[in-house]
Amino acid sequence: MLRNRKQEENRTVYSTETGRVCPNCGKPIDACVCKEKRQAPHGDGIVRVRLETKGRKGKSVTTISGVMENEEGLKLLLSELKRRCGAGGAVKDGVIEIQGDHCDAVIQYLREKKLTVKRAGG
Repeated sequence: MLRNRKQEENRTVYSTETGRVCPNCGKPIDACVCKEKRQAPHGDGIVRVRLETKGRKGKSVTTISGVMENEEGLKLLLSELKRRCGAGGAVKDGVIEIQGDHCDAVIQYLREKKLTVKRAGG
């Protein structure tokens, strides 16, 4: 029992060789064997858009959380938002990040897609 607990405490969640690692199967996220089992995150159905600068060396990032999509759906939405905003971005832990202050454009686009959107954080 002690051995299993120690293995859980020391499991790899990120590797410089492969990037993010699935916490369930221990394989890289791209080669995860359990991703078919994963479903969209549960939430209250409200998409929250906020501008963050904390912990980013003064750079601003627009974050979009609460989108009820699986990882493939998030990547498609990210692709469209990057095109619309003319900026880079990424999906990290179910949160879409767009480089720069694009809150107004993101909110407008998400409302066009008939989603309930709130601006969070001021």
